[in-house]
Amino acid sequence: MSFTVAIVGRPNVGKSTLFNRLLVERKAIVDDESGVTRDRQYGVTDWNGKTYNVIDTGGFVSGSEDVFEKEIAKQVMIAVEEANAIIFMVDATTGMTNLDDAMASVLRKSTKPVLLTVNKVDNNDRMMEATEFYSLGFEHVFFIAAASGSGTGELLDEVASMISEDDSEEAKAIDALPKISIIGQPNTGKSSLLNALVGEERTIVSDIAGTTRDSIHTHYNLFQKEFVLIDTAGIRKKAKVHEDLEFYSVIRAIKAVDEADVCLLMIDAEKGLASQDLNIYSLAVKKGKGIVVLVNKWDLMEKETNTAKEYEAALKKKLAPFNDVPILFVSAKEKTRIFKAIEIALQVYDNRKQHIPTSKLNDTILKAIASYHPPVVRGHAVKIKFVTQLPTAVPSFAFFCNFPDDVKTPYKNYLENKLRENFELSGVPVRLFFRKK
Repeated sequence: MSFTVAIVGRPNVGKSTLFNRLLVERKAIVDDESGVTRDRQYGVTDWNGKTYNVIDTGGFVSGSEDVFEKEIAKQVMIAVEEANAIIFMVDATTGMTNLDDAMASVLRKSTKPVLLTVNKVDNNDRMMEATEFYSLGFEHVFFIAAASGSGTGELLDEVASMISEDDSEEAKAIDALPKISIIGQPNTGKSSLLNALVGEERTIVSDIAGTTRDSIHTHYNLFQKEFVLIDTAGIRKKAKVHEDLEFYSVIRAIKAVDEADVCLLMIDAEKGLASQDLNIYSLAVKKGKGIVVLVNKWDLMEKETNTAKEYEAALKKKLAPFNDVPILFVSAKEKTRIFKAIEIALQVYDNRKQHIPTSKLNDTILKAIASYHPPVVRGHAVKIKFVTQLPTAVPSFAFFCNFPDDVKTPYKNYLENKLRENFELSGVPVRLFFRKK
């Protein structure tokens, strides 16, 4: 099992700042408004040659009536159960609080090693004040300033000393798995899909739009299938991004598209494909990601014999020019065809990774060129002599010819269609380059 460290504590002690420092990237949203991190957040990091997982949790609030705070408390408990070690963060500037006490008594019951980490210790006076936290009775105490990074080295050395080589190797293996991200507008059912697939409450699901603010990574290993699922905050139209947080979430969703190999674009069956969905779609196409379109809430639609067929045809028309994508009609709530969606996503992943042998490529494509030559341009006959696949993440093909600049779009489309007809490229954008022979 790979080694996992959870960062817990009450709101606003700097958990997300430390999380970002460990991952050397802006992954968690950092804001002074308490309760910004609502779900558990996952990342993979390494120190002293040891690779491990880090979980950032929402702030722990005990005995609260707020529906989100209750959920956060539940999520913190799950994170503590999932972790091998716990970084318990407190804040030197505010001193010890009742919430810190409540959290400490929860953690004392745990058999996991607890690293008490006093944050915001950035001068000698604060160092003196911070010693009061020794009274919480934890063996390992560290004084750090997460924002500047001072003191984090000793903390990380301690974490690294707990990790075996096998654990580290497993974390690396997980990092190399296929990454599938669930993208789409708010309230299309992305979190419900994730929970239906994983079969546990991994994310907080509610009907409040914008509940998922960060993108969330889940390691999936069931039914002989293993991959990482990324659930994102719903992407909204720019005009609707009122809060800064919403803006962060849009950036985060775009990053989730970046991180993914395959994107599951979820749309609401009743609302159909909106312009915002098209923007998300073309973003994924531009970035060369594999794509599967999931039409969710299909169970709520009135159906006749050809409803699905007509719906799919209308969708493909809107998705053109690139519309060679699998379209599935699903219901996350009823769990209809959701496992089929994963099978297809993994198939698209394989399509995107494949390398077509040059001999096979030339046999097929040169025949297609012979049966329909490129049009003559300015009295030149364009002759394509050779084609090869380039070693890139996105399937890209180089065509060598005498007048590369004279190959026009309609002919490029013809070549792309021939590639798609002859090779498994469904769900994958392809790129064609024309080079001087």
